[in-house]
Amino acid sequence: MPRARKPAAPERGRAARRDGEAPDDAVVAAADAAAPSADGRLEPTPRMTGHQWFYIFVLDGLGAMALSGGVNFGIAYAMYTTQDTEERPIRLFGLPNTLAGDAAVTIIVQCIITWFVEWALVAHDLKHRSVHPIGWVSIPSSSSRWQRLVRWWFFLPLTGSAGDEVNGSDASTPRPDEVVERVRVNSPVAVFQQALRGFLLAVPSFLVLWPISVGALTAVGRKEGADWVYADRWAPQVFKLVLGGVLGLLTTPLMAMFWLVRAGWEAEGGR
Repeated sequence: MPRARKPAAPERGRAARRDGEAPDDAVVAAADAAAPSADGRLEPTPRMTGHQWFYIFVLDGLGAMALSGGVNFGIAYAMYTTQDTEERPIRLFGLPNTLAGDAAVTIIVQCIITWFVEWALVAHDLKHRSVHPIGWVSIPSSSSRWQRLVRWWFFLPLTGSAGDEVNGSDASTPRPDEVVERVRVNSPVAVFQQALRGFLLAVPSFLVLWPISVGALTAVGRKEGADWVYADRWAPQVFKLVLGGVLGLLTTPLMAMFWLVRAGWEAEGGR
């Protein structure tokens, strides 16, 4: 006796409907957006969603501001309240306790550390389907030096997708089927490439925040000759809290968007 055939299951990402009934566009769109990709991640979105804005600017931006500010406050408290400031005064420019130098080191080190932290956190959230990749940004072509620089920044081959030369395709135009591999930090060279991007992001941060920091410190310090002197509390701690918090607020959302955009390209290539 032949076995009765089970009714076919609805196609993944499509809303089930009765025979003869047209699918509701809103239901279909919602089902498509919620469907996981082949690797378990959520599908990239064709536009920014409210949750993505919240994830980037509230969870990452404000969260980094609070965390970075608190960590820098604690570091400054440990650094400047455990020394004999009569023998080693805290100065703006003079060594060994220089707040201007501290600001420069803080900007560089925090940007590099935050780059690695965001790489790991966004990858974790994508894996656990906590956020959608950004899918509305096109993969840059390699038709100009600027676009090749953008491709390098995003860890893409400078001349387009692999196999372009073999297939005779034009590497100056973006390939819709270009396969974008995930970035893996599994060698000293890969670690250096990641740290380099964090450092390069620290450069404009330094140019903006360091002069402002120095100017603000001159307003709260005691002038002695050509330098300014500070008590061991609370000016250094508050300065580091504000600097670390503002730096986290400005740079962390950019890093989160970087990895979400790249995740969208990875999903298009099925990797």
